[in-house]
Amino acid sequence: MKIILNLFTVLLLIPSVVRAQVDHIGAQATLPDHPRILLLKGEEDAIKRTIGADKAWAKLHGIILAECDALMEVPPIERIQIGRRLLGKSREGLRRLFFLSYGWRMTRQENYLRRAEKELLAISAFSDWNPSHFLDVGEMTMAVALGYDWLYDGLPESSRTAIKTAILKKGIEPSLDPKYNSWLRTTNNWNQVCNAGMVYGALAIFEDQPELGKKIVNRALESVVISMAEYSPDGAYPEGYSYWGYGTSFNVMLISALEKAFGKDFGLSAQPGFLKTAGYMENMTGPSGLPFNYSDAGSGVGLEPAMFWFAARQKDPSLLWVERSHLLNDEAQQLIKNRLLPATMLWSAGVSTAAMKEPKALMWTGGGKTPVAMMRSSWTDPAAVYVGFKGGSPSASHAHMDVGSFIMEADEVRWAMDFGMQDYESLESKKVDLWNKNQNSQRWQVFRYNNFVHNTLTINNAMQVVNGQAPITAVSKTPAFMNAVTDMTELYAESVQKAVRGIALVDKSYVVVRDELENKAAPTTVRWTMLTPTDVKILGNNKAELTKDGKKLVLEVREPANVVLKTWTTESPNEYDAPNPGTVRVGFEIPVAASAKTALTVLLIPQKAEKLGKKAVEPLAKWPK
Repeated sequence: MKIILNLFTVLLLIPSVVRAQVDHIGAQATLPDHPRILLLKGEEDAIKRTIGADKAWAKLHGIILAECDALMEVPPIERIQIGRRLLGKSREGLRRLFFLSYGWRMTRQENYLRRAEKELLAISAFSDWNPSHFLDVGEMTMAVALGYDWLYDGLPESSRTAIKTAILKKGIEPSLDPKYNSWLRTTNNWNQVCNAGMVYGALAIFEDQPELGKKIVNRALESVVISMAEYSPDGAYPEGYSYWGYGTSFNVMLISALEKAFGKDFGLSAQPGFLKTAGYMENMTGPSGLPFNYSDAGSGVGLEPAMFWFAARQKDPSLLWVERSHLLNDEAQQLIKNRLLPATMLWSAGVSTAAMKEPKALMWTGGGKTPVAMMRSSWTDPAAVYVGFKGGSPSASHAHMDVGSFIMEADEVRWAMDFGMQDYESLESKKVDLWNKNQNSQRWQVFRYNNFVHNTLTINNAMQVVNGQAPITAVSKTPAFMNAVTDMTELYAESVQKAVRGIALVDKSYVVVRDELENKAAPTTVRWTMLTPTDVKILGNNKAELTKDGKKLVLEVREPANVVLKTWTTESPNEYDAPNPGTVRVGFEIPVAASAKTALTVLLIPQKAEKLGKKAVEPLAKWPK
């Protein structure tokens, strides 16, 4: 009777919009027995065959088990909140429980089961999972649901009761409260992560709460497509590299779990651009192994388990060229930081490292909210030339004022760089109004976030227009002149009639950056900036020599002819900004008369290309398309 009353109370909390949703599941009210999430009973055998057939997979399996052994003497996590987040604890809980549960499924070693049970009970006893920052609840619910489901047969009834009660009370029920569930309507990674966590919770306790479980799954199917629309049309993920690794990974965790439980994904993987996003992610890594880290991205890289799901789904092992390097070369201490690492084993589909060949295309472009273009001279040469170039808008989720910015590598050096994000807590703890994106908000005073420090233009010492949008308007994959063009006019609309930037990789050897500007009826001052971690020596008015690690690159301004190259510091006057040692900005400023048209043409010439003949740089309208 008590269970019925509790269920009735929960159903009353469900908003009418959820009750009115389409019933995607239909009459199916039963699921496979436990384990039912991601890996059904008996499917361990396929993973064991993969391990036996390839040393790289055997090594990764061994690394996961070694970390399970290391966790034996580590006490369970405690509920310690930092600022507004419990997220670090949620993520560590997911990492431990995924590893230990995998260890139990694959070996049946009792110590893995008992250690995981201890973790599950400790987390279940927390006062709450911090619903005011619901990502924390999303990840913690996934962690506990996965452990409960995978360890179900080995858990005593008392532990099962405590764990499934926590999933319901601290995971699912808070998601029904409008005070905590605004993520249901967002277009960013919160939608993907939180919906995935809630579905895992619903699947784990489905036999106890079948009607509630169906409602949670149906709700997720209606909600997650809002965020998945961001991949359209080509797979470029608006939030950039790091958040692709977050939002997309949890989106794949959701789809994979649905497929196992229901035998279908209800059309999620067919959402426009979603399967194409694997190409985006692969191309976002340069020959150095570093990412194109625009917007709120870090510089850290690592194995991406979701890429194995995409490669298996598309039957294209070439999508794993970057992952192959991580699989073969990353140290165990780096690999075990990834809380979803065991999913790599689940999604391996038996692919051998020998089958992971390099991609054929040297350029990838994608439109959408944050359009990007990436081009390179080679996939196999570590000294290859690589350029990443972006359009978009500062108004996009996690975006910076970096529209028109680019990064560039050659000879295993990143010559043109992006700082990426600053740790959120370091700014929030100093009362920085970080998440206000109004034109004059404090967010844009953060040194790493505005256009002054990105590899783009600054006009009249002003910020880019937050609501401006820069589409990529032309692209050519011609090997001798790979290029992309973006119209940045809206970003500088207060000062110019036109602002267009094109970037080209010429003869797979050197890079051209060309800007074409047309002023309104007032003069302007235009600054061209490039951020670099190198030593800069000004050789003359229009040339600078950049050096790092014994390598050299020449920055040459072709036009206008009368520029004076200079450098600017990367030290910030704000006490809340992170330090930026070993970096400098190089560039120039020019006055442009009222109503005048001007062009800025800059060449970035690696040392091995210095003696090559340089082609005349045509106006953007004449660039190959």
